[in-house]
Amino acid sequence: MLAIEMVAQTIHPVHTSDTIQKVLDRMVEFRVRHLPIVNEEQFLGLISEDDFQKETDYEQPIGALALSLINPYVLEDQHIYDVIRLFYEQKLTIVPVLNTNKNYAGMICINAMTAYFAQLTSSAEPGGIIVLEISNKNNSLAHMAQIVESDNAQILSSYIRSFPDSTKLEVTLKVNKLDISNITATFLRYDYEIKATFNHSDHDDGSKDRYDSLMNYLNI
Repeated sequence: MLAIEMVAQTIHPVHTSDTIQKVLDRMVEFRVRHLPIVNEEQFLGLISEDDFQKETDYEQPIGALALSLINPYVLEDQHIYDVIRLFYEQKLTIVPVLNTNKNYAGMICINAMTAYFAQLTSSAEPGGIIVLEISNKNNSLAHMAQIVESDNAQILSSYIRSFPDSTKLEVTLKVNKLDISNITATFLRYDYEIKATFNHSDHDDGSKDRYDSLMNYLNI
């Protein structure tokens, strides 16, 4: 997915003539801590709520302020992973998107990115999660997929986490099956180290049945 595909037009940019109070009101309304400053189509920078901390006159225009951020943005044809990296590195709540002429095209909000990440990792889909620790020399997703598919299941999503000064990798697999006992047993047979597993069937402690019984009692 490209950055331009996630641009939302619900939040409008601010202008150099807007007052600090107006900008703050817009930040509160949309629950963000940053907004792009745009004049016509020209992107001038990203203003942060931190830029207002030492100000006392909230009726002055934001064009008179010094900006603390150095114009963070992505181009419309950059991959969404570049957007995620910018959110993480700069601790942003919105990321401006510019077109190929470096003019303002829109912004991506952190809420939209959270929703996209949930889709990317299949978080809303039912299934089990298997966390493996492997050597970086044995990082074969094809072999892991073969093990999962041997139990008539499929990998919905996967991601890898590396660690500084370590040759070990952490691989998280989300599969479309709640009962993952056979899958984990197969991973163990192939000498994979399983760090953790998560699935709903292992954690059914009867709380739902007790809740239903309470509701029936209260409805008597």
